[in-house]
Amino acid sequence: MRRILAFAAPVVLVVAIVAVVAVIAGTKNGSATDTLTVYSGQHPQTVSALVAAFEKQTGISVAVRSDDEGVLENQIVTEGKNSPADVFITENSPPLEALAAKGLLEKIDPSTLAKTSAKYSSPTGHWAGVSARVSAMVYNTGKLKPSELPTSILGLASPKWKGKLALAPTETDFQPIVTAVAARYGEARALKWLEAIRSNARGHIYPDNETLVAEVNKGQAALGVINHYYWYRLRDEIGKTNIHSALHFFKDGDPGYVIDVSGAGVLASSSHKSDAQKFVAFLVSRAGQEIIAHSESYEYPLGSGVVTAKPLVPFTSLRPDPITVSQLGDGSTAINLLRQASLL
Repeated sequence: MRRILAFAAPVVLVVAIVAVVAVIAGTKNGSATDTLTVYSGQHPQTVSALVAAFEKQTGISVAVRSDDEGVLENQIVTEGKNSPADVFITENSPPLEALAAKGLLEKIDPSTLAKTSAKYSSPTGHWAGVSARVSAMVYNTGKLKPSELPTSILGLASPKWKGKLALAPTETDFQPIVTAVAARYGEARALKWLEAIRSNARGHIYPDNETLVAEVNKGQAALGVINHYYWYRLRDEIGKTNIHSALHFFKDGDPGYVIDVSGAGVLASSSHKSDAQKFVAFLVSRAGQEIIAHSESYEYPLGSGVVTAKPLVPFTSLRPDPITVSQLGDGSTAINLLRQASLL
């Protein structure tokens, strides 16, 4: 009996080794039966709808980890080649540009990139633009009239806004504006501007844009700078009859009037690159873009010729600062200036 068992044990061991090798091989080949891991800095409701539709269409399982895009960017850098992430979705382009510069992103399939205008995707092909938002002023309609609002974001440095201005400087949405100001006027002038608006916003510096727009709506502050969709979401949350604020754009081409691109990239370390590429392709496909167009995220779809179904200013009518995603870069200029101004 012992001799039989002694013979059987190696057989079992060989079978186990073969099974392990098969699992590893399957993982490296990106089998559709494996779970795709998505790190997402985007709004959970929108991503949840996109993931559900992708799973239904492809049969590929997706696990999502949601957090602030800056937190996830740092985690990917820390994890390096051992990151479990296959896809990274952001609200803004700088985190993707930063990862691309570090060699941590795979190039996106050309057929996927072709579905979105090249101006809204990676200049080197390492991520695809998926949706967009635009920066604007939100102001309390009981405290200000449109004619009283500054035409340029530089005007917020005026002493007339002391105690009236609201800021959420730790939000990554604010960084592209800082970069645009520095690109237009130089870093020295941008720093002086930041120091002035920090002084004007004393007592009204908030941790996020949701708080900022709510406080302006309540009249705690007179005006602030946000991305447009926060106002629409507040309106849905509290009802139109409780809205005491409105959106207003700076003058055409002003650095306070910036298009922010939400994009998606495939990790170079991914063990499921084929499925990851399929996921990014779905995001910019007509099916994925229609989900964005009709979602409560109030973002502008960027791919497959789809336009928003929401009552937003038409995307083609926007006249923002001409700064490119390449010029917005990895966000390091903005971060350094914000730190110097004691806003980070």
